[in-house]
Amino acid sequence: MDKSIIGRLQQTPMFGGLSAAAIDVVLANAQPVAMAAGECFMREGELGDTMFLLESGCVRVIKRTAGGERCLRELNSGDFFGEMALLDINPRSATVRAHSDCRALAIPGAALLDLYHHDVAQFSLLSLNLGREVSRRLREVERLLEQVEARAGEDAV
Repeated sequence: MDKSIIGRLQQTPMFGGLSAAAIDVVLANAQPVAMAAGECFMREGELGDTMFLLESGCVRVIKRTAGGERCLRELNSGDFFGEMALLDINPRSATVRAHSDCRALAIPGAALLDLYHHDVAQFSLLSLNLGREVSRRLREVERLLEQVEARAGEDAV
């Protein structure tokens, strides 16, 4: 694997602190994916066994609501998504749609299992990185909910 690519990946939240050898193990199973603006990487409710690392472009994370669709967030180069399906083995919790033309690496759950068999310590670090990001996103949602509740309280007065 190209050392510049590995260096860039080591700067992402997902691969931060991982060795080049560990990243090589994970990427050995990764497949490049290209999506044109408007195409979906995944749809809410689908089963999934793949996560994605966005190499270029912008995607929107979209949730169905009673009023239609709501954009929860935008993700850009270096961000990853789809990890929840690997962590909790439940259907996708949101749709991820390309907002611009995108390139990504599709990383199947099997890649993480290969890393586990290759180097348990590096697998543990990758798992910790994923958990930290999920926790960070949860805290962000909690913050947004607090803002919504505060606005609702102001409107009621």
